[in-house]
Amino acid sequence: MTDIQLLRPEGLVVSPAFSHVAVVPPGATTVYIGGQNAVDASGALIGGDDVAAQARRAMENVGIALAAAGLGFEHLVQTTVLLVDGVDVRAAYGAAAAALAVCPQPPLVTAALVAKLGVPGALVEVAAVAAVVR
Repeated sequence: MTDIQLLRPEGLVVSPAFSHVAVVPPGATTVYIGGQNAVDASGALIGGDDVAAQARRAMENVGIALAAAGLGFEHLVQTTVLLVDGVDVRAAYGAAAAALAVCPQPPLVTAALVAKLGVPGALVEVAAVAAVVR
């Protein structure tokens, strides 16, 4: 096996939004992206109380981090999305989904609702794992 596989095994729910299993072969380069909030390069929070705007900016920041490693969203294997309890989850996912549209297979997704995040006013945080066989 020389390719990264994102699988949706029979017997598990079928969703166009996520895969269930990632198989990364030996020798692949794996990149871990720490939690990204909707902040600009100076640390200022972008989007105010608009969870969709914050999700778009958090995904943009994930894209910047991926690019720093020479990768793009198509290399994502897994994302972890933290949302502050009470936000419009559909709006957040809709905004994030636009960035993931380039993925040939959707990555694994873990999501959780939390009381609050480390950045004051942040409504969204996204961490990711990407991999590539070079």
